[in-house]
Amino acid sequence: MKDLLIKLSVKWELLKDESGQDLIEYGLLVALVAFAATAGMTSLATSLNVAFTNIGTKLTSYIT
Repeated sequence: MKDLLIKLSVKWELLKDESGQDLIEYGLLVALVAFAATAGMTSLATSLNVAFTNIGTKLTSYIT
């Protein structure tokens, strides 16, 4: 019976261990930042494409 209680106590301590939790939280934070950066870059790329298209159109109209 004593061995069973010791084994249960060890298992309980292992279940209470939260050392890996920080790594998961940092991973989620990195994923969130990467997602936000990707969304922001997509918006920026679209805006830059429109701006360069307008510049190209203006330059073409001045040349011809």
